[in-house]
Formats: sequence, structure tokens, C-alpha cells
Amino acid sequence: MMQLDNLYQEVILDHYKNPQNKVLDPNSDAQVHHVNPSCGDEITLGVRLDGDKVLSISWEGVGCSISQASTSIASDLLTGKTLEQARRISEDFLQLMQSKGSIEGDPEVLEDAVALAGVSKYPARIKCALLGWMAFKDASLQAEAKKAK
Repeated sequence: MMQLDNLYQEVILDHYKNPQNKVLDPNSDAQVHHVNPSCGDEITLGVRLDGDKVLSISWEGVGCSISQASTSIASDLLTGKTLEQARRISEDFLQLMQSKGSIEGDPEVLEDAVALAGVSKYPARIKCALLGWMAFKDASLQAEAKKAK
């Protein structure tokens, strides 16, 4: 298990040092700003839709390696998916975070996000890991509502 933890730490560090999609797109269909009050991490995240497909997720933020890496992973993983698929993946990630370490997550579904499984054992860090995912959920719902008008 230790080797897996090391691999996971590398995945998290890599996303933290080389974040995906970390340039805010001014043409987002919806943009939200989320803050984790317990630690001050902040994420501003934008979503662009093409019908029911997530065309792009762009973001910027400041915070710990977990919040920044998790947002990078989410932006990479959810781009190109339908809203339905993106919501299912997000639900799986939420379950993983709420599992207190009892589940490992499905790498087929969560890809790099399984690297954050260990975070679920640290209640104080779960909000960090979920920050970008919650911002995505919020922004995608707003974007969808805007498109429906």
C-alpha cells in the first residue's frame, strides 16, 4: 500500500505544479467563486457547454496542494463528458471523499482523482478536495439554466 500512497502523492504534486486548464476563460457560460472558509482556499471556475456536453472547464485559484490538484484533476476529467456523465463522476468522487478511507474509488471512472482517496481519512481536508468539484457542480447548473432560457 505504501507504494500506492507514494504514487498518489506524485499524481497530486504533479497536478499542483502543472495544473490543467488553470487560465480563466472570459467566455464561460457560467462562472462561480467558491471559498473554503476553514482554510481560505479559493477557486474561481468557469464552464462552457456545447448542448449537454462540457466543452471546457477553466479556473484559477489559490490554496493548498489538495484543493488545487483536485480542481486540476476535475477540470481535466470532466471536460468532454456529457453533463450526465460529469455528474455521475462527481457523485462517485463525493462518495469516495465521504468514505473515511473505506473505499478506494474506481480508477476507470475517477482516473487521477483516485489519488485523492487518502484525503477521505482527514475530515479537515475533505472540503479542500471537494472545492473545485462543488464549484463545477454549481457552475454547470448555472450554465445549463442559462442555456435552457
